[in-house]
Amino acid sequence: MLSPAIFLDRDGTIIIEKNYPSDPDQVGLLPGAVDGLKAMARRGFPLVVVSNQSGIGRGYFSVEQADAVQERVRDLLAREGVEIAGWYRCPHGPGEDCACRKPAPGMIQEAARDLHLDPARSFVIGDKWSDVELAAAVGAAGLLVVTGHGYLDAERARGQGVPVCRDLVAASEEIDRLLALQEVAANDL
Repeated sequence: MLSPAIFLDRDGTIIIEKNYPSDPDQVGLLPGAVDGLKAMARRGFPLVVVSNQSGIGRGYFSVEQADAVQERVRDLLAREGVEIAGWYRCPHGPGEDCACRKPAPGMIQEAARDLHLDPARSFVIGDKWSDVELAAAVGAAGLLVVTGHGYLDAERARGQGVPVCRDLVAASEEIDRLLALQEVAANDL
């Protein structure tokens, strides 16, 4: 049976938004990120990072620089006991025709194949409207965090019934609430 997962944006969701980070020394975890991720991991759902990295396609930094930043994020999380099951990125710019740039579902589809996941029973958390649209594209529940750029889309999200969370701790609490509602609905059948 396929497992549900929690798909997470990286920049502005897990790490401090730095607009095209290319230097590992610029990487810092957001307040609440570790506690939120640990709480999510306790459910047994794999944590999977799906990140648009158009700085590669735009020529702002190399694949090697992007790899170094990703390795720094992985290292910071590992030091705190947080394991990420998979790392997926789209290197393409906005004008390129690809199936992986959020809100296109390519990264989640690839992760689902690689890790045997069921996107429709999963959650997508990010700080941009494209993350919410990605959730809809794969049938997952979307959550918007107001860290990073999330405050720009908070009113829109609330208007469309999308949970808006202050950080990953609050997102974890919202996932608990949504799972409890699903359990109640299943028991009522």
